[in-house]
Amino acid sequence: MTPDICFPHLGIVLKSVGRYISIGDFTIAYYGVIIAFGMVCGYFLAEWQAGRIGADKDMVLNLAICDIICAIVGARLYYVIFSWDYYGKHPAEIINIRGGGLAIYGGVLAGVLATYIFSKVKKLSFLELLDIACGGLLVGQIFGRWGNFFNREAFGGYTDNLLAMQIRRSDVRVGDLTHEILKHKITIDGERYIQVHPTFLYESLWNIMVLVVVLIMTKHRRFRGQLFFIYMFGYGLGRLWIEGLRTDQLKFFGTEIAVSQVLSAVLVVLSVVFSVYMWKKHPIESEPALKEMETAEEQE
Repeated sequence: MTPDICFPHLGIVLKSVGRYISIGDFTIAYYGVIIAFGMVCGYFLAEWQAGRIGADKDMVLNLAICDIICAIVGARLYYVIFSWDYYGKHPAEIINIRGGGLAIYGGVLAGVLATYIFSKVKKLSFLELLDIACGGLLVGQIFGRWGNFFNREAFGGYTDNLLAMQIRRSDVRVGDLTHEILKHKITIDGERYIQVHPTFLYESLWNIMVLVVVLIMTKHRRFRGQLFFIYMFGYGLGRLWIEGLRTDQLKFFGTEIAVSQVLSAVLVVLSVVFSVYMWKKHPIESEPALKEMETAEEQE
């Protein structure tokens, strides 16, 4: 039996990599299972972060529920909007999330909006909530990218570097293939394979590094929002170059400009601008802590 996925230069050969679990006639995609697992792990890390910052852990569950629901909706809307050439002709597929099509940036933007509304309703510090949530968000992204591994998607162009990945040509969507990839296809025991950048792996590893920085800086914050701005800068910088490798980029309508690359560049710039402003104008000593704000609210 020919392998499903190989990392030839690492000596890793995976003989059977399924896409879903079957329970009777019902199937559950590994993609969904992994994303759900990432969300749960992200929640527990956010709860832990809340304790490190000195905030109420019970509040984190309510915030997580709001953020997760809005993030799923936002991730789907983002993907549908920038894939309207297809969904405009197949509107019934818009709500078919099981068919794939969730964009991380859409989920992040929707989650930030949900956090802002939550902060206003609960009368809490918006930036403090973002600091609590961003570590959990990174955990969700770290695990979530492995859903792309099982789906054989979100890969880059041809490469022969150390982490190069080989996957069956028949397991890949035609639209994700490029001339360069097909030019370097190989045959193993009669089965055609393509060799590509495992960009899902690059992003997962990059996010682990960003998460480590966020966790280290938690006890050294100079202003509220600093952890989130570190996330914006780190994730945006990594996504800026990783997105350039991918063959399935979402493009601005009628152009060859990748939406996520532009958004990544904007996030990097904004994170620097806001960090400098907050560092100078709103050091953490001059603002009430989240726990103090919650106590004041209870007394009212």
